[in-house]
Amino acid sequence: MNLSIVIPLLNEEDSLEELFSRIDKVCRNSSLSYEIWFVDDGSTDLSWSIIENMKVQYPQIHAIKFSRNYGKSQALHAAFERTNGDVVITMDADLQDFPEEIPELYNMVMADNYDIVSGWKKKRFDNVMTKNIPSKLFNAAARKVSGVELHDFNCGLKAYKRQVVKSIDVYGDMHRYIPVLAANAGFRRITEKEVQHQARPYGTSKFGTERFIRGFLDLVTLWFVSRFGGRPMHFFGAVGTLMFIFGFLSALWLGISKLIDVARGIYGHLITNNPWFFIALTMMIMGTLLFIAGFLGEMIIRTNREHKNYTIDEVI
Repeated sequence: MNLSIVIPLLNEEDSLEELFSRIDKVCRNSSLSYEIWFVDDGSTDLSWSIIENMKVQYPQIHAIKFSRNYGKSQALHAAFERTNGDVVITMDADLQDFPEEIPELYNMVMADNYDIVSGWKKKRFDNVMTKNIPSKLFNAAARKVSGVELHDFNCGLKAYKRQVVKSIDVYGDMHRYIPVLAANAGFRRITEKEVQHQARPYGTSKFGTERFIRGFLDLVTLWFVSRFGGRPMHFFGAVGTLMFIFGFLSALWLGISKLIDVARGIYGHLITNNPWFFIALTMMIMGTLLFIAGFLGEMIIRTNREHKNYTIDEVI
């Protein structure tokens, strides 16, 4: 199997038949054997019925139906587990991505030996204020924090070696950071390709401006997890120990100062009247709690495995 094409969707009944027709034509013209995995992420229109009808005619179509809307990351995770192609390509179902890009993406992975080829929508046909400008700011921050030099982390059109999608866990809202997850897993041959983009011909966007807020929060999470996810004690334990030592030395200094005053015959100065007493006490308590958090994190990592947080209604 040359290609596995993964397409998450939510209420895209108008575009599915045209999308498949274009994909099928491109793959046949390029002599590429392929399979398509549609993932219906809780559609309330006729999307699933259309997929079922297409499946009857075209055996290369496969599909997963979620019980409700779980999000794009969960949709990708469910499909990645089932793909068989040497190259896995993800794309959106809204026809803003061009299936005609598929052969070149495939060749860049197979012939040029890239682990990931990410699409770059250099010329976008989206609202400037609500999507284009926030997207530029988001991508600049993502490059700075992650160290992965891509212009468009959000582009749904990407190509992966099979080993990449089988080696990473896509969870939460981390679908936009798959290249970063892959880089952290040791897949460093990552590049990008400028791809065509067009305005959505049918329906409306399922993502609002709040996705950028979630994206920045996820970026902070990814930064922390990539550095300390495997050994949380290295972060919480170190910070907690430093805070405890600082608080303990402050309390010790207060105690010694009190003893010196008593030796000099100075009485009536209560330690509790000194604000440093409360600072020292707070630092010691917080240091102890952070150390415990690191210890518990280590225990959880060793005893708990990531579980699926979605329910599948049907697979065809």
